[in-house]
Amino acid sequence: MKQPTRVALAAVIFFAALAALPRNARTVEATSAFPSRPIMAIVPFSAGGPTDTLIRVLSEHVASSLGQPLIIEDITGATGTIAVGRVIAAAPDGYTLSIGNVATHVYNAATFHLRYDLLKDLAPVALLPSSSFILVSRNDAPAKNLDELIKWIKANPDKVTLGTPGVGSVSHVAALLFQNLTNTQLKFIPYRGAAPAMQDLLGGHIDLMIDTALNSLPQISKGTIKAYAVAAERRLNSAPEIPTVDEAGLPGFYAGVWNGIWAPKDTPPGVILKINRAVNAALDDPTVRRRLAELGMELPPQGQRTPEALGNFQRAEAKKWWPIIKAAHIIND
Repeated sequence: MKQPTRVALAAVIFFAALAALPRNARTVEATSAFPSRPIMAIVPFSAGGPTDTLIRVLSEHVASSLGQPLIIEDITGATGTIAVGRVIAAAPDGYTLSIGNVATHVYNAATFHLRYDLLKDLAPVALLPSSSFILVSRNDAPAKNLDELIKWIKANPDKVTLGTPGVGSVSHVAALLFQNLTNTQLKFIPYRGAAPAMQDLLGGHIDLMIDTALNSLPQISKGTIKAYAVAAERRLNSAPEIPTVDEAGLPGFYAGVWNGIWAPKDTPPGVILKINRAVNAALDDPTVRRRLAELGMELPPQGQRTPEALGNFQRAEAKKWWPIIKAAHIIND
């Protein structure tokens, strides 16, 4: 039998010694070296949509802080379940991140029979800015204000179309609430993200969207779509001319979307903390903050910027929304 060479023996000894190291020692070593290569940020919606736009606003500053590029990959389909599943199956080393929102990381557990657990199979990293919804229509819609819009929908049950980023998305759930409050019936048209839905709204192929300020404000400012009301208690600083739903005649219709970053479970805490600090540095940058404000985004309070705070918030949102969504029988197989 051929004897092992000295090099082979050295390799065996090295890897045996590495395996014998305490797990926390290996974790410290991995954390200190992180990141040593580009990081993949997986977005569960189409390019150009609000989630994609948000992470692109932050990406340059985050990459600068970490010293490695942040590569953004948009993976659409099944309201984000495909993209999130890809991250959950990735190595827990911090090099694959899940960018998502309340729909992909809370609602989907109540609307799909998932093969993973959104609350257990992901490690929270950082809460990102949120965006209020705006009720908008194609430019040639007959309604001039929210009251006229509701009357038009009531006069055309199941005929007025509303585009959503997908079944069970935040926009879809908000539209269900709108129907309940106004006693109307809309025809829902699901898309693979908010960006393609907006393209069809601009083309006059659908009538309405309940859309994020981030996605709608550029078109509202150009005058290419109509805005009826902001689904929030306060007007937007970036668009103070748009009334709130309370002012427009539909009090209490508050809807919006919060966003976040997650990593696969068992990602070393030190790695998560490094990414969290880079994200928070970006959120504190004056240029980034100004750009986010222009897009109608609201920054999370300082006390909600830790990984632990995101985890607590995600669990609280699940407790709040899962019973409501299940009662509406929004189930996708």
